Amino acid sequence: MPWMLPTIMKNLFSRPVTRRYPYVKRPPFPEARGKLHFDTEKCNLCGACSRICPANAIIVDKEGRTIKYNPFACIYCGNCVEGCPKKAITMDILYSPPAIQKEEEVITFPPSTK
Repeated sequence: MPWMLPTIMKNLFSRPVTRRYPYVKRPPFPEARGKLHFDTEKCNLCGACSRICPANAIIVDKEGRTIKYNPFACIYCGNCVEGCPKKAITMDILYSPPAIQKEEEVITFPPSTK
Protein backbone atom coordinates (compact mmCIF):
# COMPACT_ATOMS: atom_id res chain seq x y z
CA MET A 1 0.00 0.00 0.00
CA PRO A 2 2.82 2.53 0.49
CA TRP A 3 3.48 2.54 -3.30
CA MET A 4 0.06 4.22 -3.77
CA LEU A 5 0.98 7.22 -1.62
CA PRO A 6 2.60 9.30 -4.44
CA THR A 7 -0.44 8.78 -6.67
CA ILE A 8 -2.85 9.74 -3.91
CA MET A 9 -0.90 12.89 -3.08
CA LYS A 10 -0.71 13.88 -6.75
CA ASN A 11 -4.48 13.45 -7.18
CA LEU A 12 -5.26 15.41 -4.04
CA PHE A 13 -3.32 18.49 -5.13
CA SER A 14 -3.95 18.55 -8.89
CA ARG A 15 -6.87 19.80 -10.96
CA PRO A 16 -9.56 17.34 -12.04
CA VAL A 17 -8.98 15.72 -15.41
CA THR A 18 -12.59 16.00 -16.57
CA ARG A 19 -14.93 18.98 -16.98
CA ARG A 20 -17.43 19.70 -14.24
CA TYR A 21 -20.36 19.52 -16.68
CA PRO A 22 -23.25 21.46 -15.23
CA TYR A 23 -20.96 24.29 -14.23
CA VAL A 24 -18.45 24.24 -17.11
CA LYS A 25 -19.96 23.52 -20.53
CA ARG A 26 -17.93 22.71 -23.61
CA PRO A 27 -18.50 25.07 -26.54
CA PRO A 28 -20.03 23.26 -29.53
CA PHE A 29 -17.90 22.31 -32.51
CA PRO A 30 -18.12 24.68 -35.51
CA GLU A 31 -19.76 22.05 -37.75
CA ALA A 32 -22.16 20.73 -35.09
CA ARG A 33 -25.76 20.13 -36.12
CA GLY A 34 -28.51 21.55 -33.99
CA LYS A 35 -31.91 23.22 -34.07
CA LEU A 36 -33.51 24.01 -37.45
CA HIS A 37 -34.71 27.51 -38.29
CA PHE A 38 -37.13 28.26 -41.13
CA ASP A 39 -37.03 31.69 -42.82
CA THR A 40 -40.56 32.59 -43.92
CA GLU A 41 -39.30 35.44 -46.11
CA LYS A 42 -37.18 33.20 -48.35
CA CYS A 43 -39.33 30.04 -48.42
CA ASN A 44 -41.71 29.54 -51.35
CA LEU A 45 -43.30 26.32 -49.95
CA CYS A 46 -41.87 24.15 -52.73
CA GLY A 47 -41.80 21.07 -50.49
CA ALA A 48 -38.24 20.00 -51.35
CA CYS A 49 -37.37 19.76 -47.65
CA SER A 50 -40.25 17.39 -46.91
CA ARG A 51 -39.40 15.17 -49.88
CA ILE A 52 -35.72 14.90 -48.97
CA CYS A 53 -36.21 14.36 -45.19
CA PRO A 54 -35.47 10.68 -44.42
CA ALA A 55 -37.35 10.81 -41.10
CA ASN A 56 -40.46 12.59 -42.46
CA ALA A 57 -40.05 15.24 -39.76
CA ILE A 58 -41.12 18.09 -42.09
CA ILE A 59 -44.58 18.33 -43.66
CA VAL A 60 -45.32 21.20 -46.06
CA ASP A 61 -48.96 22.21 -46.56
CA LYS A 62 -49.14 24.52 -49.60
CA GLU A 63 -52.88 25.18 -49.34
CA GLY A 64 -52.78 26.01 -45.63
CA ARG A 65 -49.43 27.84 -46.06
CA THR A 66 -47.85 26.06 -43.09
CA ILE A 67 -44.86 23.88 -42.34
CA LYS A 68 -45.13 21.29 -39.57
CA TYR A 69 -41.76 20.38 -38.10
CA ASN A 70 -41.41 17.56 -35.57
CA PRO A 71 -38.07 18.05 -33.76
CA PHE A 72 -38.45 14.74 -31.93
CA ALA A 73 -38.58 12.80 -35.21
CA CYS A 74 -35.73 14.79 -36.77
CA ILE A 75 -32.39 12.96 -36.95
CA TYR A 76 -30.47 16.22 -37.64
CA CYS A 77 -28.86 14.90 -40.81
CA GLY A 78 -28.86 18.29 -42.56
CA ASN A 79 -30.37 17.01 -45.82
CA CYS A 80 -33.15 19.60 -45.70
CA VAL A 81 -30.64 22.42 -45.27
CA GLU A 82 -28.58 21.24 -48.24
CA GLY A 83 -31.62 20.44 -50.40
CA CYS A 84 -33.49 23.72 -49.96
CA PRO A 85 -33.22 25.62 -53.27
CA LYS A 86 -33.91 29.02 -51.63
CA LYS A 87 -31.61 28.39 -48.61
CA ALA A 88 -34.56 29.16 -46.32
CA ILE A 89 -33.59 26.51 -43.76
CA THR A 90 -30.59 27.00 -41.52
CA MET A 91 -29.20 24.84 -38.76
CA ASP A 92 -27.98 26.34 -35.51
CA ILE A 93 -24.98 24.83 -33.72
CA LEU A 94 -26.87 24.70 -30.41
CA TYR A 95 -29.19 21.80 -29.67
CA SER A 96 -32.89 22.13 -28.91
CA PRO A 97 -33.64 22.69 -25.24
CA PRO A 98 -35.22 19.81 -23.33
CA ALA A 99 -39.00 19.67 -23.47
CA ILE A 100 -41.63 18.17 -21.21
CA GLN A 101 -44.18 17.48 -23.97
CA LYS A 102 -43.57 16.33 -27.51
CA GLU A 103 -45.12 18.97 -29.73
CA GLU A 104 -44.73 19.80 -33.40
CA GLU A 105 -43.65 23.28 -34.39
CA VAL A 106 -46.08 24.89 -36.83
CA ILE A 107 -44.61 27.68 -38.96
CA THR A 108 -47.37 29.79 -40.51
CA PHE A 109 -46.71 31.90 -43.57
CA PRO A 110 -48.44 35.19 -44.32
CA PRO A 111 -51.18 35.09 -46.99
CA SER A 112 -50.03 35.29 -50.58
CA THR A 113 -50.26 38.74 -52.22
CA LYS A 114 -50.44 37.36 -55.76
